[in-house]
Amino acid sequence: MKVKNILVSQPKPVDIEKSPYADIIKKHNVNIEFRKFFKIEGIEARDLRKERLQILDHTAIILTSRTAVDHLFRLAKEMRVEMPDTMKYFCISEATALYLQKYVTYRKRKIFHSQQTFTQLLDLILKHKDETFLFPCSSEHDEQPNALLTEHKINFRKAIIYKTVPDLIKNDIDIKKYELIVFFSPIGIRSLLVNWPDYVQNGQFLGAYGQTTAAALKEAGLELSVTAPSPATPSMTMAIDQFLQKNNKK
Repeated sequence: MKVKNILVSQPKPVDIEKSPYADIIKKHNVNIEFRKFFKIEGIEARDLRKERLQILDHTAIILTSRTAVDHLFRLAKEMRVEMPDTMKYFCISEATALYLQKYVTYRKRKIFHSQQTFTQLLDLILKHKDETFLFPCSSEHDEQPNALLTEHKINFRKAIIYKTVPDLIKNDIDIKKYELIVFFSPIGIRSLLVNWPDYVQNGQFLGAYGQTTAAALKEAGLELSVTAPSPATPSMTMAIDQFLQKNNKK
């Protein structure tokens, strides 16, 4: 099946022309649409207090998304916590690190970032392994970071500060229109099945970013065609590009 229409289960990039998706559109002459399959609900401060979580018990914070940044500082405000200048931030990407400027004075010596992979971020964390880390995340988080931090004996505490739940999208989307649908978290697969309980793949290609997303897709009895990250394709856009090169030539 030649791919002409792609659905990406994420919000549309702010500047699509400067995103890697623009290169895919031009290179392969495909249509790419964006639609988030889930909505985010913040965990309340009182729920964290019940778990006896104190932000200032930690000297460093691991941030893997802008959403995590927003909800961390929302909770800090609700809990009347002022982040000290000594707090260190370890961010998954430069974009996430720069986003911190919304809440803190940007100091490069206190803000560290990788190039989009947690393995790279771990290398930075290991250089500061005497810190006490807080790892705020979603209810639908990838287990790989937890496993890596535990394996390397990093002193950290995971804190679920927001949750993702399926959004009702079936009236907005003709799901059969797309030859390729790309998912970035298990909640995306769950949302697919909540909105279309009788969904049949019927030749559609499905992509998954991350091991837990791929596992959720397979557990749902669906066939996986595009996967990332891998040594050859560290990003999903690279995986899509490679897949289209091979598939659309046939």
